[in-house]
Amino acid sequence: MQVGSRDEKTVVRTRLVERTCVWCTTAIVYSGRGRPPLHCIPAHRTRAWELRTAQARADRPVTAGGRTTAPVREVVEKTAPLTQTVTVPAPPRAAVRMSGQPYTLPEGAVEWVEALKALRGVAGAGQIYPFREQLARTCDRTAQVLREAVPV
Repeated sequence: MQVGSRDEKTVVRTRLVERTCVWCTTAIVYSGRGRPPLHCIPAHRTRAWELRTAQARADRPVTAGGRTTAPVREVVEKTAPLTQTVTVPAPPRAAVRMSGQPYTLPEGAVEWVEALKALRGVAGAGQIYPFREQLARTCDRTAQVLREAVPV
């Protein structure tokens, strides 16, 4: 050994300052304490774990719950609701008098004269008050048609 010589050692230390998330590549600052993080948020750590375990489960044999390599066969049934509207005409209702007797129109001129006389009697007694104006207009129009009619 030489007197006056020195052994110098250069120590190079490396310290992790920052790394990127293995899921999304976002920069993660490392504080220097504990294990350096691999993921920026817990949700990314969970997603990475799900992906790793899913791959491990898929690699298992089919009998142990793994994925099969056979093609998937699907049977799809498509149904459309059938809406059908059927309109059934109501049977014609026979007109009924207030007394409950069936109502029929007069069939000849004599019956019409008798029916109009009965109408005149009811009108004079005030029994048709709510329909008075409608009946008067209808009778006026009918009388006009009768006057203009040409005898055959």
